[in-house]
Amino acid sequence: MPLQFERALQLLAHAGQAPPPGDPLSPAWQQAMIDRLVELSSRDALTGLANRRAFEMSLEREVDRVARSGEPALLLALDIDHFKRVNDTQGHAAGDQVICAVASALMDSVRPMDLVARVGGEEFAIILPNCASTFGQTVAERIRRRVERMPILLQPSRQELLVTISIGGAFAPQWVRSTPALWKERADQQLYLAKTQGRNLVRLEPSAMSVVSNEEKRLLFDSFQIQDHE
Repeated sequence: MPLQFERALQLLAHAGQAPPPGDPLSPAWQQAMIDRLVELSSRDALTGLANRRAFEMSLEREVDRVARSGEPALLLALDIDHFKRVNDTQGHAAGDQVICAVASALMDSVRPMDLVARVGGEEFAIILPNCASTFGQTVAERIRRRVERMPILLQPSRQELLVTISIGGAFAPQWVRSTPALWKERADQQLYLAKTQGRNLVRLEPSAMSVVSNEEKRLLFDSFQIQDHE
């Protein structure tokens, strides 16, 4: 077997995944192996959520989609409150259990079309396509309450732990050419407000149409100029 496939098998084994069934020399098996490695490269090893790389790629696609279609989309930035305290008092293994429990709660709170990602140690993000501003607060509050009411049973101590999350959110400006960085910055600003105002809170920007930044206005103006010269 070629060395690269031995390495591929090691990567799958490290991630707790079995190799594809069938003949390792067949094109079908090799394609299945490539597909599994691609999937593995887009997943967070601890939680199984989308990782930062997959999140950034999805965010860029969603920005383009909103600019072209005008459909609303919401980006949520989430952070586990006082997570350092969990690590300091319970240990890093307990911290990992908390992260996995919160990740599971987030996945249970959204639609199949939404993307949930772990983008940092205790930091998560959710991209919600086709999410109207009238429903944004409801969705975010549902997620916050789901975590708040979820006892986490730590192993091996069998101790129950309750944690909360802070959530900030921003809508992508519809029909406006924005950037992933600008959209994420807006959501992060709202998350900062949620944490400084007491934590275990949701803070969302107003609807997208009312919050077009100067840079986004410039991007929109530049696009019109390009169209005029075509």
